[in-house]
Order: sequence, then C-alpha cells, then structure tokens
Amino acid sequence: MTKKVHLVTLGCSRNETDSAELASILAASDWSLTDRPEDAEAIVVNTCGFIDSAKKDSIDTILVAHDVRVKHGAKAVVAVGCMAERYGKELKSELQEADAVIGFDQYPKLGALLDTLIAGGSVDSHTPFDRRSLLAKTPTLRDPANLFVPGHSSDVVRVRLDSKPYAPLKIASGCDRRCTFCAIPRFRGAYVSRKPVDVIAEAAWLATQGVKELLLVSENSTSYGKDLGEVRLLELLLPALSEIEGIERIRLSYLQPAEVRPGLFEAIVNTPKVANYFDLSFQHASGDVLRRMRRFGDAMSFLDLVTRIRGLDSQAAIRSNVIVGFPGETESDIEILLDFIQEANMDTIGVFPYSNEEDTEAALMGMQLSQSEIAQRFASVSRMVEEISQQRSEERVGEVVEVLFDAHSDEGRSQYQAPDIDGITRVDRPMPAGTLIQARVVEALGVDVRAEIL
Repeated sequence: MTKKVHLVTLGCSRNETDSAELASILAASDWSLTDRPEDAEAIVVNTCGFIDSAKKDSIDTILVAHDVRVKHGAKAVVAVGCMAERYGKELKSELQEADAVIGFDQYPKLGALLDTLIAGGSVDSHTPFDRRSLLAKTPTLRDPANLFVPGHSSDVVRVRLDSKPYAPLKIASGCDRRCTFCAIPRFRGAYVSRKPVDVIAEAAWLATQGVKELLLVSENSTSYGKDLGEVRLLELLLPALSEIEGIERIRLSYLQPAEVRPGLFEAIVNTPKVANYFDLSFQHASGDVLRRMRRFGDAMSFLDLVTRIRGLDSQAAIRSNVIVGFPGETESDIEILLDFIQEANMDTIGVFPYSNEEDTEAALMGMQLSQSEIAQRFASVSRMVEEISQQRSEERVGEVVEVLFDAHSDEGRSQYQAPDIDGITRVDRPMPAGTLIQARVVEALGVDVRAEIL
C-alpha cells in the first residue's frame, strides 16, 4: 500500500514546476498525493522566501499543517522550497512545528526522508550556503551534470498537480545579476539553462495532458542559453515549441530589460502561437534609483523599448513591476516614475513597497525611508497605475481577442492576460475549461474587459 502525502505549493510558478517534480520523486518511493491533508501521513509545504509577506504565508501554512497533524494524526510536517533552502536549520530551530527543513540537494531522496520521519526517526535539517559557489562564475564553463537543480532533471517524468489548460514550464533556474534588493541568487544559485531538448520534451508531454497554454518561466528568461554558448537560444526555442500539436498559446515571462535583444522582440511577435505579451521587469524609471539597485536603464531607454515593441505590434501587451520607497529615493525620482508610467501606457504594473531583505546590500544602505513615506508613495503610484490600466483597457474596446477559459466559467483570459497577475475577459455565457474562442472587446472594467463572443 502506498503512503499518502499532502503537498502544498506557495509562491511563484517556478515553485509549481518544482512541486511537480517532487510529486514524481515521491511517487517513485510509493508515496501517493492526496488533496485532503487530514488523510495524509505527511504534509510537505513548498515554501516561498522572496519577501516578508511570502515568508509569513509560508510560516502560517506550516502552522496550519501542524494543527492538522495534531488533530488528524499525520506523522510529519516538512518544509521544502525557497524559504527552507534560504534559512534551513535556523528556520527549524525557530519553528518547532516543522519536523524537518529540507534543502534542494535533498529533494531526490525526499521519499526516503519521509519514510524515516513517519517511522519515528529524525532528519538533519538543511545547512544554508551561497549556492552561487556551486558553479563556475563564467556561464559557459558551468557543468551542472553533478548538481541537483530543482525542476531540471531530465530523467524525471513530472506529475500534473491540476487539470488547468495552462501550465508553467521552467526553462532555467538561478540568476547571475546582483540587484541590491534581491537575495534570490544566494539560495537559487547561478544561472542554469535547461537543455532545449528537455524543454521541448516536457512541453510535448504537457500537450498530451490537455495543456493549451505554456507559461515559460525562470528567474531571468532573457539569459536563456548564455551558459550553453548561444545567447539567441530563446529565439530558436520559441518556433520549436510552437510546432507542438495541441499547444495553442505560448507566453514568455520575466524579461530583463538590460539583456533584451531586438531579435527576441521580433521572434515573439513573428512566431505563431506566441502571445505578444512582454513582461519587462523595469523596477523603476529613475536612473539614480536604478543604479543604486544595481540595475541599468532609465525612463528614456525604457520608453525606447516600449516604442520598439509597439512598432512591431501596436496592440501588444506590456506589463512590469516597480518598487517604490527604495533607499535614497527622492520626490523627484517618484515624479520621474509617475511620468514614465503615464507615457509608457502599459497594460498592467505590479507595484511593491520596498522592504529590507536579509543578506542584501540595500538593507545596509543609508537614506532609508520611513514606513509612512513608503506607504504614501506606494498609494500615489498605485492610483496612477489603476488609471493607466483603465485607460489601456478602454483602448482595447473594439479589438478582437482570443480568450482561453481556465475553468467552466464566463471569465477567461485573452492573449494579453497572464494567469493570476493580470485582468480577465468576461463574456456573455459560460464556456467549458480549455475552450479557446474569439471575442470582441466591448467594455473596459478597470484592468478587466467585457467581450462578446464572435
């Protein structure tokens, strides 16, 4: 008889791909997934360790899992994922409700570790270290063959954890950039591209599982292929993916403005099935703030990117994220950001108030802003974003869009809308999950739109 495990996934879509691999690893050790935590012998929480709110959600979820364990008799609660990798034994010492905190390198033997725990044994929790040290600094000298990178195993057949008509598909892991506000490279490691043959094989398998939209994800998709000796590899990968039967839409995420090449924009616009959707991580528009963030660019260069995209397709969707309240940010910097947001006229922008993160340079910088000042600026920029999103939706009235329905509903997503982070398209009647139809936009509803089925 197989043992039952309940797997909870928090955080970004990259974590979802890791969970799919973990589910396969567990199945190989006679563990079967259950949606009911009260029926499980073990509960595994795939945590997020990106920002304070995400870490709090992870801790709260572990506490809830512990309560379920006490009430229903589960024998182990285990933390995995980014927060577990980042804090390891420190997290275990402060959170006794977790029976073990397991790092990435222990993933291949997760099933055996759970066996030990439910038998009453103990498992050593992970000792954190800087994962960038595992690979050569020069990308083309890297050899990850003897290194476990979550979501990269070519010999593991992943398990689908839901039946949605879209699925994240990891193309790379890690990051070589040194943004002063971000700790991700320390616990995700240096940049490693998945081999195109593995990406294509998984995409073809997902198509057989009813997936119609692929979400290509990584920490920085524009770096794809640099460690394999071909910086244009993403431009070559997109056409190969578009040829897979059953795949109707391909969406690319996490583009780094400083690394974007003109050929990539053209490949996105000209490759069939690839959504003309540009997820550009600007983070700010003031050159002074961006330099303190150790990023590149300014309002003028970013507007040039926007103009280049709209020159290829005037209807293309552009989204971004910005951080407000970064150390040293002035009122003038905020005005630059607001002017940029207005002129760029992007479809959606995620606005985040700055908060200090451990193990980052920004946390040690002078000129830290007060929480009240950060909140005030966050509110000001958010109001502008809401106005621009409404304006952009109004400009889409009259356009014909292709709407994919993730569930049986009258709410779907056009090619300009990614799951969870963008708006939705409402139509006049419910459609079955997986249906792809054409509709004409007739009304703007904030970031959402209403459309009539053609």
